[in-house]
Amino acid sequence: MRFGLGVPTGTEGLMYPVPYADADQAVELALAAERLGFDSIWGNDHVTTQAYVREEFDTPPRYYDPFAYLSYVAALTSRIRLATAIMVLPFRHPVVAAKQAATLDRLSKGRAVLGVGIGAYREEYEAMHPDGKINRGEHAAEAIQALTALFTRRSASFDGKYVRMRDVESFPKPVGRLPILSGGNAPGSRTRAALYGDGWLPACLTPEEVARGRSEIVAQAEAAGRELPEAFEVALQVAVSVAPTHELAWERFRSSQLHNHLVSLSGTTLKDQGVADLARRNLIGTPESVAEQVEEYRAAGVDTLAGLLFAADSVPATLDMMEEFGETVIARQGRQA
Repeated sequence: MRFGLGVPTGTEGLMYPVPYADADQAVELALAAERLGFDSIWGNDHVTTQAYVREEFDTPPRYYDPFAYLSYVAALTSRIRLATAIMVLPFRHPVVAAKQAATLDRLSKGRAVLGVGIGAYREEYEAMHPDGKINRGEHAAEAIQALTALFTRRSASFDGKYVRMRDVESFPKPVGRLPILSGGNAPGSRTRAALYGDGWLPACLTPEEVARGRSEIVAQAEAAGRELPEAFEVALQVAVSVAPTHELAWERFRSSQLHNHLVSLSGTTLKDQGVADLARRNLIGTPESVAEQVEEYRAAGVDTLAGLLFAADSVPATLDMMEEFGETVIARQGRQA
């Protein structure tokens, strides 16, 4: 099992309070992740403050561009993978996104991973395009195909309903195959992973739900005559709260902004999953019980526990939890291997 840290490119006011991390602290978390044995860092993508965040916090949150941030981190690290979780596809034309992702991949010598999706908040797209209407699922399917063409062909063209480009030479190409992971829990996300993707990036699922989702992806790919890439990656995003007792772990989680955020998503991204069983859908418990959960996820087909979000409301507290997690969970995986 590989482990990835969710870095604060766009988490203030959502997963974490305002303020949470300035630019230096955001970089500090990434460097600590590499030092503590994490495989990857995963940065999300926001352009404007959501309505409910404006109501809760007087000060606007700081949203950093994920590609600029990851490129800066690339120069300060040597091993850790640099991923988006997620890059919101409607925010950028695929030609621009491909250029940004390929540049990151070149600068990092092949460490880029592109998690993509439709975005949790339609209001952000509408803020950029007040008069525009789009079916975000259909757009995502077209955008992923366009990105793949730009990454792999000398001259790329695409003529879709929402995405159009003609005879684009986008160079340099990525170092090798730059993986595109389809983000989201909805059926459309699984379909896009099956038909066009190099992986699937859901959030807060039980091991049983992951296994069913992966089986569905395999079946859809087979039905379409597509062979999934050998390195097809299932990267699951979850929250983390590890403590000496289950009660303390749950208390830390319940008192965090992260808990409030997951509850807020119960009507959108986490729709139909409920919030009563968040402990089963995240890593909440003692080091021993969390290690057992990790093994259950591995057996269900999870390759990476990605974009881990720690139930801490400050950067120092997050660093402490990361270090404890590295010592009690990540190191244990290494010993078992």
